[in-house]
Amino acid sequence: MEPLYNDYNAYLRRRFGCKVYRVGLDAGSTCPNRDGTKGYGGCVYCNEKGSRSPYTDPALTVREQLERGMRRLRQDKGAQKFIAYFQAFSNTYGPVSRLKELLDTAIAFPEIVGISVGTRPDTVDQKKMAVLASYTGRREVWVEYGLQTIHDRTLELLNRRHSYEDFVQAVRLTKQYGLLSCAHVILGLPGEDRDDMIKTAQALSALGINGVKIHLLHILKGSMLEVLYCEGKVSLLSQEEYVRCAADFLEYLSPEIVIQRLTGEGDPESHIAPEWARAKIETIERIKAELEHRVTRQGGALSGSSPAQ
Repeated sequence: MEPLYNDYNAYLRRRFGCKVYRVGLDAGSTCPNRDGTKGYGGCVYCNEKGSRSPYTDPALTVREQLERGMRRLRQDKGAQKFIAYFQAFSNTYGPVSRLKELLDTAIAFPEIVGISVGTRPDTVDQKKMAVLASYTGRREVWVEYGLQTIHDRTLELLNRRHSYEDFVQAVRLTKQYGLLSCAHVILGLPGEDRDDMIKTAQALSALGINGVKIHLLHILKGSMLEVLYCEGKVSLLSQEEYVRCAADFLEYLSPEIVIQRLTGEGDPESHIAPEWARAKIETIERIKAELEHRVTRQGGALSGSSPAQ
């Protein structure tokens, strides 16, 4: 039976011969939208944790976080291979020497088979790409860019302080250096309708992005969005609406793109709404059921598309 979408876990099994687990890391990074270079306060949906995993302790060094994270996953999951995921904030923002130090710390562990660097598209340049590319012979290297949408009017509303063109140029630079790129997108953003979301999927397909993480708009404690939500100025998708939006998005996304995430929620201490977002597995299963009901799959709405592999 052909898969409904190009699942990341299946991709990793094909690539490395077993299930590979991510270890989320907080390297003490910040971003130009917080330190005053471009703005203060960060994006409206972000809080002071900067998308940090709830299992991550920023008081520990990166090496200590890796050791503890791998130990936990070995005990709980029987894990053997790992990806070092520099998750919190913008990890290419800062000196090139710091970036190299972070990567060297990760590859010191032979169990680490991949490196994934989360960042903003306006914090990369040729020198940083060259450093990242120097590790590709030893590890699989992904650069994950926070995009959220291709529509500049929404990016401004979100206080992103970068444009879609910044993202396009960053992805082209990433490809030029032979690195894998992943885009983070959010469905259900204020002012966006179905056509807006589909246009984002189509643009990512045309750009030749390697991976996508699909998120739902949700409210985190301590974010600017929390204030707007409490004032009744922000509405959220129901689970049924999100399932339909995610299925629509997948239909217009190239089947070559690896789907690294289908939904997500904040950590238990920070997540405020929607409550249904906590039912992550249920939501994923409902998205699959929606695709089956439509008799379609990832890329199904694109002319000349082939089935997800």
